[in-house]
Amino acid sequence: MDERKRQSKVVAALTAARLYYLQDKTMDVIAEEFGTSRSSVSRLLTYAREVGLVDIRINSPIEHAGALEQELHDRLHVSAHVVPMPESVTEVERLERVALTAGRLLTQIIDSNMVVGLAWGSTISAVSRELGQKETRGTTIVQLNGAGNTLTSGVEYSSDILQRFGTAFGAQVQQFPVPAFFDDPRTREAMWRERSTLRVLDLQAKMDLAVFSVGSPSAEVPSRVYVGGYLGRDDYRSLREDRAIGDVATVFFRADGTWKDIALNARATGPGLDRLRRVARRFCIVAGAQKLPSLRAAIGARLVTDVVLDEGLARQLVEG
Repeated sequence: MDERKRQSKVVAALTAARLYYLQDKTMDVIAEEFGTSRSSVSRLLTYAREVGLVDIRINSPIEHAGALEQELHDRLHVSAHVVPMPESVTEVERLERVALTAGRLLTQIIDSNMVVGLAWGSTISAVSRELGQKETRGTTIVQLNGAGNTLTSGVEYSSDILQRFGTAFGAQVQQFPVPAFFDDPRTREAMWRERSTLRVLDLQAKMDLAVFSVGSPSAEVPSRVYVGGYLGRDDYRSLREDRAIGDVATVFFRADGTWKDIALNARATGPGLDRLRRVARRFCIVAGAQKLPSLRAAIGARLVTDVVLDEGLARQLVEG
């Protein structure tokens, strides 16, 4: 093969590889764009692999991610799923890629006769849009924390997330129609004695799987609890005084994992972290370096058994 033909084949193979591996185009679509046959595209992709055109873009990041996953398992005793990505991606794209991986994993994990607890938020909302379709029987999706505040009932927002999960798995959906935070701890105590509330709490107690993210007030893609009108100036001051650094399902915790004496938690409607630890599988999805302190604390407090995270955050986690 002369040099001109070789260069032409390299260009064609590289273009086909980019379309196939990076843009998820099918071989049929690529063949139509090239004006050639599907078998010709297949040969181009084989050639691209043989000469190493896709090694840097596909093989190396995956191998590195695998090493990080093993190190996270060995050091922190969590099952990690590291999403490879370049450092140049925006925070929004970082979240989208992590959500895509989490959605595919949850489609495999969630099965018939399971009770799945779901904490609403920006990350879980993104994940809910990436779920595959999987018909199950006897599966229930239950909301873990209330979503109402002084500006909105929150029902529409949380309901959309729950319904996407319910539709994806053909599952029943149980909402939790209470505020995210009560104004008075005594109101929460009274509400927790109501039969309608006890029914939801009993269902939460039967969870096989809890799905959540960790909140952080400093994240570039901020957690909804910090930007959705749920916290006032006095609440933020109280959290600073109590040295809270993050939350799971609107229950706040410190860097050392302690949480019970944080004042705002007496008004929160999410499950106590002791209750969460008793769930057999606790599936956490996190994107962005700003969530490193809260993720590290959550793992240290044994709130997480499985974590899906981006490569940059995983690297910082093992280096810390």
